[in-house]
Amino acid sequence: MQGYIYPNEFELQWSLLIVVYPYLTGLVAGAFILASLARVFNVKEVQPTYRLSLLTALAFLIAAPLPLLGHLGHPERAYEILMTPNTRSAMAMFGFVYLWYLMMVLLLEIWFDYRKDLVVWSRGKTGVLASFRRLLTLGVTDLSEDALRFDRRAGKLITIIGIPSAFLLHGYVGFIFGSIKANPWWSSVLMPVVFLFSAIVSGIALMLVIYFFSTMLRSRPVDMACMDKLGSFLLYALIVDFSLEMLDFTQRLYEAEESISILGQMLSSRLVLSLIILQVLIGTIVPLVTLFLVAPTVRKRGFLKVPDEFRRLLYFVVAVFIQIGIFSTRWNVVIGGQLFSKSLRGLTTFKVGLLGIEGILVAGAIMLLPLVILYILVKVVPPWPDAEAVVESELTGADPVPAVQPS
Repeated sequence: MQGYIYPNEFELQWSLLIVVYPYLTGLVAGAFILASLARVFNVKEVQPTYRLSLLTALAFLIAAPLPLLGHLGHPERAYEILMTPNTRSAMAMFGFVYLWYLMMVLLLEIWFDYRKDLVVWSRGKTGVLASFRRLLTLGVTDLSEDALRFDRRAGKLITIIGIPSAFLLHGYVGFIFGSIKANPWWSSVLMPVVFLFSAIVSGIALMLVIYFFSTMLRSRPVDMACMDKLGSFLLYALIVDFSLEMLDFTQRLYEAEESISILGQMLSSRLVLSLIILQVLIGTIVPLVTLFLVAPTVRKRGFLKVPDEFRRLLYFVVAVFIQIGIFSTRWNVVIGGQLFSKSLRGLTTFKVGLLGIEGILVAGAIMLLPLVILYILVKVVPPWPDAEAVVESELTGADPVPAVQPS
């Protein structure tokens, strides 16, 4: 502690779980937006990640409310947000945004996309998995061309509706922070936009890691056209995100309000590691330079001619660095905004504990839970292109053709 702070500022009100919450919701929004590139905008290169992106978004969305529920003193009362809605509270309205995105967007789109597969997988088969898949069809087993055409149209319409819904899901988190006028670190009209684009960056980076890992674990060839396109999208999104953050920072410097002095002290002391090193250097500058050199943009290839195997490795390392940077961004917003006093003349410190509801173990478990959920979803409804090829072959009677050719 240094300077002058009020007695009630020794303990931070929002701790590690509130850092995890916007990080998870950002991954949901980013993964869904990547899926929309394949379905709505017909980007064929990222088609191998379409279904995997949908399941990833669902897995992380299921776990997204857990940090908030863990942070509440009485999480069993959370249902009252829906029973007695407070339309003036952005936090209270999250329950409705969450249910809309879960029930009316993700689950519906996944059902329309997988209905044909579920019917084929469960037809004439016995066992628990086949019975569960038969249950998921909801009794709709029509595989006529008209029915399948309706599924495709309905799924595409839901995806179009889901794009602004994804913006709303994560943009509102930035709105909560940006609308707190009393805190100069949070109060910014650019905060929702910055949160949204950082979500897109983190979601694409996550899908690059998951696609790479899942393909290698299944002993399948990695589609380099898909990896290159993901790298290109990641570069574009990272440029926009970094530009918005620099614009926000430049505006604060130009305004030079009375808070600029305490913000400067915080940046030069408390947030050196998390902001300067992890967020800016490791999470932004290094990925930007690397992707600019190796990822194809307006050229057919990157500025450096790198072998496919090494380029894949660089994409993977860059995606991991970006995840570190985005999590640091959430840390700097949530924790950094509480490190200076209301008097703007003092700084406090925050040390996260290992145990307890706000400790590292609980936060780590919540962050790993979506991967466990994703594993279960993948077993029930495989998202792999070769699984789609098998379904098509069973319907047409032709031999299955691998959807992904070796690079």
